[in-house]
Amino acid sequence: MINLTLALESIRILDLTRLLPGPFSTMLLADYGAEVIKIEDTDLGDYARVINPKIGGDSAIFHSINRNKKSICIDLKTEKGKEIFLQLVEKADVVVESFRPGVMDRLGIGYSVLKKINPRLIYCAVTGYGQTGPYSKKPGHDLNFISYAGVLEYFGVSDRKPIVPSVQIADIGGGALMSTIGILIAIYERERSGVGQFIDVSMMDGVLSWLQVLLPAFLVTKEHQVRGQHDLFGRKANYEVYETKDGLYLSVGATELKFWEVFCTKVGREDFFQKINAPTEVQDFMKVEIQSIIIQKTRKEWIEIFDGVETCVSPVNRLEDLEEDPHVIERNMIQIYKDAEVGEVKLISPPIKLSKTPGSIRKLAPKSGEHTKELLLEIGYSEEQIDELASKHIIKREIGVCE
Repeated sequence: MINLTLALESIRILDLTRLLPGPFSTMLLADYGAEVIKIEDTDLGDYARVINPKIGGDSAIFHSINRNKKSICIDLKTEKGKEIFLQLVEKADVVVESFRPGVMDRLGIGYSVLKKINPRLIYCAVTGYGQTGPYSKKPGHDLNFISYAGVLEYFGVSDRKPIVPSVQIADIGGGALMSTIGILIAIYERERSGVGQFIDVSMMDGVLSWLQVLLPAFLVTKEHQVRGQHDLFGRKANYEVYETKDGLYLSVGATELKFWEVFCTKVGREDFFQKINAPTEVQDFMKVEIQSIIIQKTRKEWIEIFDGVETCVSPVNRLEDLEEDPHVIERNMIQIYKDAEVGEVKLISPPIKLSKTPGSIRKLAPKSGEHTKELLLEIGYSEEQIDELASKHIIKREIGVCE
């Protein structure tokens, strides 16, 4: 059921971002009611559209992170295109962009210009390294950001090179989530002051702030932490992953003694009770012993053994396991959206559960330029003017190539 009232439905956001971090942020805001207008160029637009596999004409990931949005295609390198953008800014609450620092200023549509047109405007710039500092103009991707931030160094074990994570930590955790929080903070502050502000989100800064377990201790002791040798990063037998008989895996997170004792009882090694904080060489021995026991049964058999007892043991789910996971099902974290054109589409649900104004998936991602005409009519352009702009390739008003 679609909510008639959504928490952010009075907020209009102009989204100039591409690929993952910015679109993920504005997806969250759109899910909870913000009107997000995706501003794309008149050529390819957001190149996430072309990634395989496809749903209809656009990629599965594009539909996932650009749902509930509108699309307008404008050539911002033309004077008329910039004029249209500035007209949209007049009635916008937020602008989000992810260009390298200085790009918007060179186009003549940076924050210093926009705030004069709309003093209430909140401007969020999402970049790899932020607007200042020696790295600010560097190119980069998620792997680079977590490398500079000191995060990648601690992925893996001590006798091997760091492991590349399988999810985009800096893009989402350091960029998308930080920008979403920043935008909401600025909206709240604007209610008091009546004016907007500039939000400088650095993905490197954001993910560096995740180092709460490691960095504060280092700043005090200056003791270097060896990869894989922290209690929560694989040093201890009670916080480890073990392989099962069927080639799958079981994770054990029994950090407290009460959980560890239950686990040891279930695997028949009560003699390990008092070794929870033993030295590394004893931990390594226990890992080998526990692994020799866990490998004797399938993952399903072990989950049944640990079912109903408090010991922090979980299956290491694969993607194909998620649709069958009873908790994922109960929480409705994968839902089916029925589209008139492409049929049933499975999408990841809005993750924040609000009792009064929950988020919802109301439509798939927009086609390129799908709402150009609608938005231009709204700000006072006539049908004839829109035709002329399209003929000059300043806008793309419909799906397909420029007219």
